[in-house]
Amino acid sequence: MKFCSLYSGSSGNSLFVSNNSTKILIDAGLSGKRIQSALDLIEEDPRGISGIMVTHEHSDHIHGVGVLSRRFDLPIYANEKTWAAMMKDLGKIAEHNVKFFDFEKPFNIQDLQIEAFKTSHDAADSAGFVIFDGKNQLGIATDSGIITPEMRSALCGCDLVVLESNHDVSMLEAGSYPFYLKQRIKSDFGHLSNETAGDLALALVKDGTRQLVLAHLSQENNYPLLAYETTARILTGAGVVLDRDVKLCVAKRSCASETINL
Repeated sequence: MKFCSLYSGSSGNSLFVSNNSTKILIDAGLSGKRIQSALDLIEEDPRGISGIMVTHEHSDHIHGVGVLSRRFDLPIYANEKTWAAMMKDLGKIAEHNVKFFDFEKPFNIQDLQIEAFKTSHDAADSAGFVIFDGKNQLGIATDSGIITPEMRSALCGCDLVVLESNHDVSMLEAGSYPFYLKQRIKSDFGHLSNETAGDLALALVKDGTRQLVLAHLSQENNYPLLAYETTARILTGAGVVLDRDVKLCVAKRSCASETINL
């Protein structure tokens, strides 16, 4: 299985996963043109995409979904409440490309098996995913204010986990955001802080995760080195040796990150 973060951050998100002939996008939160450009850079043809899975309906996750579906006849996978919330923003979607999934009920996109789990975010019914290719498991969990038991259970045992590390609490509190927005971000339905991500990362490494990608960083209240150093400090403080026990990296905001092969 191959993974690449095409874009990651509060300004737009899209992830690429492939295995043999199956190629999928998780979210497409930038313009169709920018998603195509990112795919070109990693030498992937958007016409070969097998489907787009949507975590939730916020614009930084669905901005290019409708355009890509129409342009390349791509199926879109989302749960029922997310479909209801995002239909008005997608534009006209061909009926045969409207696909539904249920939580904790595995479904397949060609030869990839996917299981969706609930996250805790201020969206209609936000989701994370575990993707299994018959050998390796990839877990994806962004946009959640807390670590729910369902999230922890789903992610434990994954070989690679893409985990939100959205903000540094001190930067958020001292920053220019209005009070209500700070409270939203810190709430149980907001976003994971660097410290919370680091604590979960440690639990995952203890359970066998060998690669971690920190994702969905805030442009205003975080920066890549701080996110990396926070999780690295928590891991090494517990005796984890980076690059031996686990590989840790941060997804880039405005361009494709390094491709990871499992």
